[in-house]
Amino acid sequence: MNNQSENLSRIQSSLKRRNRSEALFQWYGRTAIFIGLAAVAVLFFDIISKGHGAFRATYIKLDVHYDQSLIGIDNLADAAQLVDGNWAALSKAAIRGNFPDVSGRRDKRKLNKLLSNGAGFDLKDRLVENPQLLNKTEAVWILADDDIDTYFKSWLDNNPYDARLTDKQVQWIDDLYQQGRIELFFNANLFTRGDSREPEQAGIRGALMGSFLTLIMTLMLSFPIGVSAAIYLEEFAPKNKWTDFIEVNINNLAAVPSIIFGLLGLAIFINFFHVPRSVPIVGGLVLTLMTLPTIIITSRAAIKSVPPSIREAALGMGASKYQMVLHHVLPLALPGMLTGAIIGMAQALGETAPLLMIGMVAFIVDIPSGFSDPATVLPVQIFLWADSPERAFIEKTSAAIMVLLSFLIIMNTSAVWLRKRLERRW
Repeated sequence: MNNQSENLSRIQSSLKRRNRSEALFQWYGRTAIFIGLAAVAVLFFDIISKGHGAFRATYIKLDVHYDQSLIGIDNLADAAQLVDGNWAALSKAAIRGNFPDVSGRRDKRKLNKLLSNGAGFDLKDRLVENPQLLNKTEAVWILADDDIDTYFKSWLDNNPYDARLTDKQVQWIDDLYQQGRIELFFNANLFTRGDSREPEQAGIRGALMGSFLTLIMTLMLSFPIGVSAAIYLEEFAPKNKWTDFIEVNINNLAAVPSIIFGLLGLAIFINFFHVPRSVPIVGGLVLTLMTLPTIIITSRAAIKSVPPSIREAALGMGASKYQMVLHHVLPLALPGMLTGAIIGMAQALGETAPLLMIGMVAFIVDIPSGFSDPATVLPVQIFLWADSPERAFIEKTSAAIMVLLSFLIIMNTSAVWLRKRLERRW
């Protein structure tokens, strides 16, 4: 009887220790998840707090007179005259007309700096689109300089940053505000223009197009090659030391730092095959090498998940092995393959290091329209802006990060949804 009591006591004590250990382990897990989520929340808060201002830009309303003699043209259809026209004179005359009391070369120069350096070209584009405005006057909202934009946004937030402005410029801005001639509007330039040395004119459209073209090239190359390699290794390749060696190397390549693929692309595609630098073609080739291991591994896992009974039934009905794979195994494994491809594309979208090695860090102003046009990608654009000294590029960098994270979240969410939507349970 005593022995039974002692055994029962030991069992109960052991159960209590196990329960305490299990509860402690669960507490560790919840704490780790909380810390991870808190870190992500802090990161997102920091990025959003710094970048939300980039989605709005400061504009100044001025009465612009499209004086033909001031511009120095007589025919808007003449491309040579459009190039040689004094378009900056339009914006300068408009801002001086709003402050007729300003005199002196230095004050006039400071007054002109209220407006973006590209204001004259924006007026040129408007006049070309509306030639009936020649020699007429209209009220136009003109983009302000980045220093004015930074000050005006901080002033509205009751924390004015006027380190790069003079007292007269601050007074002129206050006068414009009192007249209702300076406001914040949605910054369409962020999504419609390419890169620029001037922060207020810089946009991400060129980087977005470069990323899109590079990903299209990557997908066209990596998906068929990766799926074909997975099918061969899983269904047709003999199991020997050679295939074991290939499988080990595929798994090892998935863990290789991405910059190594950039060095490989630099050595092979650029130095040996002389593919031009900083074009989506070479970017797609490099990212194809990087994403192939991921696609092959996920595709093989999807093929393995198809029950052997499917294969046996197809072969039993007289199908050849090729027909069995093509008509039965591949359609059932395709959802998993697509999920792996989307994850691989999301990984490629966020890569910077391999593309830096092949020259896609170049300053590209024009919007690429084809696979052979010079281009950059969104992560590299973020890298370039983060290294810029202008204060206005800080919010542009954070805004570009927000756009990049949005695409990554959409792609990963699509992969999860696709897996859930097309998943088959056996």
